[in-house]
Formats: sequence, C-alpha cells, structure tokens
Amino acid sequence: MRQIGQTFLVALLGVGAFRLLNIPLPWLLGPIAACLAAALIGIQLKGLKPLNDGMRTILGVAVGATLTPPVLATFPAMWPTLLLIPLTVMVIGLIGVPYFQRVWNYDFPTAYYATMPGGLQDMLAFGEEAGGNVRTLSLIHATRVLIIVVALPFLLSGIWEADLSNPPGVPLKSVPVHELLLMVACALLGWWGAKRIGLFGASILGPLLLTAAITLVGLLHFRPPAEAIWAAQFFIGMTIGAKYAGITMQEVRRDLLAGVGFCVILIVLTVVVVELVIFANLAPGMEALLAFAPGGQAELTVLALIVGADVAFVVAHHILRIFVVILGAPVAVRLFSPKPED
Repeated sequence: MRQIGQTFLVALLGVGAFRLLNIPLPWLLGPIAACLAAALIGIQLKGLKPLNDGMRTILGVAVGATLTPPVLATFPAMWPTLLLIPLTVMVIGLIGVPYFQRVWNYDFPTAYYATMPGGLQDMLAFGEEAGGNVRTLSLIHATRVLIIVVALPFLLSGIWEADLSNPPGVPLKSVPVHELLLMVACALLGWWGAKRIGLFGASILGPLLLTAAITLVGLLHFRPPAEAIWAAQFFIGMTIGAKYAGITMQEVRRDLLAGVGFCVILIVLTVVVVELVIFANLAPGMEALLAFAPGGQAELTVLALIVGADVAFVVAHHILRIFVVILGAPVAVRLFSPKPED
C-alpha cells in the first residue's frame, strides 16, 4: 500500500505542476510525467489495476452516451477509413518487426508484440504466452502511449487551434441524480457482463455497449460530468507512469531508446495516412489524426472528448484496430515465428 500511496502523491504533484505551468491536459499528462521522473530517480511506484479499470468504465459510459440515433446513422459513411485500419496494422508489422529484430536484436515474439499497437495489457499477456520479454514489452508500450499522448495535444492546438482547456463535460451539479445513478449502473453492469463473456477491452467496451443501448431508447441524455472524466484521466495517467517503476539506466539505453525510435516511425506512418485521408476528403483532419494515432484507446477518447471531436468516429476506428491486432497477433506469431532447429 505504501508504494501505491507514493504513486498517488507523485501523480498529484504532477497535476499541480502542470496546472501551475499551464501545460495542456494536466490531469492526464501531469501524472505520466511525474511518475516517469520519480521512477528514474528510484522512487518505488505501483499502480492499482482494479481502480484503473474502474476509471476506464467512465470513458466507456462517456462514449456510449454519445451514440444517439443521428450519430449511429453516420457509421456506414465511415467504411473507407475503416478499411484503412487493417492495412495500417499490416504496414506497421512489416516495418516494426524487422526494426526490433535487426536493429535491437529482440527475439521474434518480443519484436512482434512490441510492434503491434494494441492494448498494453493484451499485448503483455499474449507476448508472455508466446515467450516474449514482458519487461521490455511493458516499457516499449508505455513509451509509445506516453509519446503519442504528449505529442497530440500540441499538434491539435498548433494545427487546428483546438481548445484543450475545455472541460470534458458539464459540471456534476448539472447532471440529474437519477441519470448519474443510471451511468454508474451501466458502468458496473457493462464491465461485469463483458468480463463474463470474455470481451476484449471489457472495462471500456462493456459499459460503452450498455450505455449506448440505454441512450438509444431515450433513458440517458447526459454524458458523465467533467469531474468524472478528470478522475479517469488522473488514474489512467498514473497507471501509464507507474509502468516505468524500477526502470534502470541499462533499460533506458536499450528498451526506452528502442521504443522512442519506433514511436518516430509510427508518427511518420500516421502523418502519411492522415494526409491521405485528408487529401481524399474522407474525414476532417483532427478526427483523422485522433482515429489513426497509435496511442491508447482510453487516452485518445479523453482527447476527443476535450477537443469536441467526433467521438464516435474516433472510437470506431480504435475498436477495429484493437480487434484486428488481438485476433491477428496469435495467428501471425504461429505463422511467422522462426521454427526451432532440430
């Protein structure tokens, strides 16, 4: 418990510092940066997974509450950009696996699962089962999410002049009590039901689907209040930062540098795809960037909510990407993993 308390305090200090310096997204980026700095000087950190998953349910409810009939009617028009998702995943794999194998000498399972832009927990679980280095995978994926989440706010504000100071929802006092209780029920029941049936991303997708159903029948008219979204940002940021706990300089030299180099590759690929989408007039630039950026689904959902982007468009693309990665990863490892010599 002491390590969890230390992590919570470090994360709070990060929020305070970012608010004082007027840096965008203090509730998300502050904990990430503070926990990374604390890990590098040897402070023991530890996240609290059940609480983090619980906070992710808030994002599921927030997205589900946006899926009104008019929004769902726009889904068929997304198919051209949705088709680009499996293509981008394939290109990322063709570039990333040789990069990690030939440049950094990782074994194939580690290289493959370090490359795939899926959920951190899912990639660690599959990677460990395939014989990959879990510590390396954790550092690389945490670095990927960290860099993407830190870079995007500056791109959004610099290119599209997005207002990152907007509250992500209405104040708590503006939401009727019965709707708040309904949101809590959707979060808990959706999460429980999704876990029971083994749905990937259960903490987000379960509440999302149940809340969407409740919204479509006209029982829910509000999204979670701003205070709830800020809490979700805080604990997600703290969890990402805590992944660096116990990091050594040797790991920094290898795994962290490998992760940073791969992030540069991912950013270049993302820019190419986004430019293609904009050139073909398939989607607005801000939505395209948020939809194709290889960050975490939860973090990009937060950004979409804050900048007022089309949340349904962004989430639909990330759900498909996670679906493609999770279903395709075990198959690809079996097909392409080097066969042991006799």
